[in-house]
Amino acid sequence: MSSHAHPALESPQKLSVLQVLVCGAAVVALSMGIRHGFGLWLLPITQEHGWTRETFAFALAVQNLSWGIFGIFAGMAADRFGAFRVLLVGALLYALGLVGMALTTDSIMFALSAGVLIGAAQAGTTFAVVYGVIGRQIPAEQRSWAMGVAAAAGSFGQFLMVPVEGWLISSFGWQDALLYLAVLVLLIGPLALGLREPGFAASSAPRREQSILQALREALRYRSFQLLMAGYFVCGFQVVFIGVHLPSYLKDNGLSPQVAGYALALIGLFNVFGTYAAGVLGQRWAKRHILAFIYLARALAISVFLLVPISPLSVYVFASVMGLLWLSTVPPTNAVVAQIFGVAHLSMLSGFVFFSHQMGSFMGVWLGGVLYELLGSYDIVWYLAIALGVFAALINLPVRESPIVRGPQRVSGAAL
Repeated sequence: MSSHAHPALESPQKLSVLQVLVCGAAVVALSMGIRHGFGLWLLPITQEHGWTRETFAFALAVQNLSWGIFGIFAGMAADRFGAFRVLLVGALLYALGLVGMALTTDSIMFALSAGVLIGAAQAGTTFAVVYGVIGRQIPAEQRSWAMGVAAAAGSFGQFLMVPVEGWLISSFGWQDALLYLAVLVLLIGPLALGLREPGFAASSAPRREQSILQALREALRYRSFQLLMAGYFVCGFQVVFIGVHLPSYLKDNGLSPQVAGYALALIGLFNVFGTYAAGVLGQRWAKRHILAFIYLARALAISVFLLVPISPLSVYVFASVMGLLWLSTVPPTNAVVAQIFGVAHLSMLSGFVFFSHQMGSFMGVWLGGVLYELLGSYDIVWYLAIALGVFAALINLPVRESPIVRGPQRVSGAAL
């Protein structure tokens, strides 16, 4: 048995840490910042077209599912050809999807643009692709911290972009606001130049000890990988349900849209600190313990929020606490995957873990819409979010973080 579980790619590290972090963080901030404001369009779009909330929720549920499915293939492509090309395609798809959201009047076309196109775009412009670059270009002793920085940037993008999107809607109308965002998201293209890895400049990718199928088979059979995927399902369920339906929940309880906008912005602001802290602590503490704490703390925060009388103050406190826990699962989860399996197929494996996250996202946003239409209340979905948080905390505790030990591997001549 080989004692080296994580052979490095043969291409040398040539991108500076600062370059990777600045460009990667800016890409994530822009992509994640725009998507976190989609809940602000729920009421204006449904009222304009005479749709139910379920129609809008279904489109965003499709978006999350599309993101998860295409994330697997975006990760494979980024591992094989480098992140640069994937980011360019993702930026173009993002712009097209936003234009489609603005111009379509048909619910099916809305699901295709807001759902399939933007979901595929997010797969190519967010964590799995950027974390692959971080894993390959930044030393292991700095990797968890660097992933925390990138996740914190995504949170800052939410803090920055949600108020901007609210201002665009109020100043120019919801349709023009989407068109302005379509232009803005194209900035990902120039930023991607800073993530163009030298090892992928040639016609073939760096040599790896495993093919894609070998790496995938190994991961899917590994118990700790299965537990991480199950925990990430819960993460997706909780954050996307809250991110999309919180504005409508607050309006139903007599609070103004401004309260919802401030709440989403606070989630983004405090998530800057939460994700950065999770990345830093992941260099020192067992990541499974960090993940268990995050999920349990989410369950407690939601429970308290539902028990106390609702008011702007209670909403802002809840948003701040949830912000600390919002994307803080991302750095330790991806760092564990890199720690166990190495970085050669990190984007692809992160894509599979994220697919589970997006399955949870689909269920959270869709059930929120369906159960609201059936029962006139979000209560049952809130209770599910609490129960799932406790479940996720428990299943992360047995995760083994030590590098997997492999025997001799045959490398496929096709370099899959």
